[in-house]
Amino acid sequence: MGPTEERKSDHLRICLEEEVKARRITTGFEEIFLVHRALPEINRDEINLSTRLFNHEFSAPLIVEGITGGTPKALKVNASIAEAVERLGLGMGVGSQRAALEDPTLEATFTIAREKAPNAFLIANIGGPQLVRGYSLKDLRRAVEMIEADALAIHLNPLQEAVQPEGETTYKGILESIGEVAKGLEVPVIVKETGAGIAAEDAGMLEAAGVAGIDVSGAGGTSWAAVEYHRAKKRGNDSSQRLGELLWDWGIPTAVSLVETVQSVSIPVIASGGIRSGNDAAKAIALGASLVGFASPVLAPALKGADKVERLLNNMIDQLRNIMFLVGADSVKRLKEVPLVLTGRTAEWLRARGFEPDLYARRRLNR
Repeated sequence: MGPTEERKSDHLRICLEEEVKARRITTGFEEIFLVHRALPEINRDEINLSTRLFNHEFSAPLIVEGITGGTPKALKVNASIAEAVERLGLGMGVGSQRAALEDPTLEATFTIAREKAPNAFLIANIGGPQLVRGYSLKDLRRAVEMIEADALAIHLNPLQEAVQPEGETTYKGILESIGEVAKGLEVPVIVKETGAGIAAEDAGMLEAAGVAGIDVSGAGGTSWAAVEYHRAKKRGNDSSQRLGELLWDWGIPTAVSLVETVQSVSIPVIASGGIRSGNDAAKAIALGASLVGFASPVLAPALKGADKVERLLNNMIDQLRNIMFLVGADSVKRLKEVPLVLTGRTAEWLRARGFEPDLYARRRLNR
């Protein structure tokens, strides 16, 4: 087993067996309140959840974020997720394809996604540091072609790389490389964080670089500093273990990152990072997200099969539909227009950063 494959195997095991959730930091969604409508004036069963993005029709504004790949256990995970999203008309990403680019024998752990989901929206994945290391457009096209992807995600994980003993912390020049990829690749390029969030400053630079979308992946869900903490602890690396403990709750809360990004760019924004219910998803869309993604809740069900994943996704869709009914939104577009109240540290952060959280509360549906 090569070092990249071994690391991916470690990550999968740790996410399943160890405590890797944020401890003190939260997503901020618990401080956001949708305004209940006693007269919703819509019929729940007539609510339209479909949405169109990146030239693709989604039956609901939900995707399964890239979780894994490059290790034998990932074959089952990606197969189950792909089969479920195909049945439901949703989308999914795969984990970093670096392992398969380095060792083609691991490609099957990724190609299974398109085999099981011939029509679903699939997102290829490569890490930002690999661009700096010299990955070419040819390499990225290989990643896209490997799963016949509809888009490519370039993930940014400076926090994880900083804590990881073998981490790649060469980030200088990465924005220029992202811009070259965005201009040269034939599919949309989405830049995503990995649990620490996107700030307004970075969002603006990414839009200027030409990316098609931004996935904020804020803090409050899985902590990748925590994942690397457990890896370091097992290996007896005291320095990385202490750093992982220190940075366990590092990052921008998801709700904050979402508002900062949505109010700073005009390209589609995906909300992810600690999304755990249809209520969270509804709040994220009301804040301006075009899609909502989640990963951790799907991992354990995926090991049990596609039916378990489909059940989880259907529960999320049902929750979202009911929340939309309670706020009087009969479409995703209308959900983006409903009033919601931002309170607590979430509102304080946004005001301190020059945003206006109170504007959301003053919305009025045209009805």
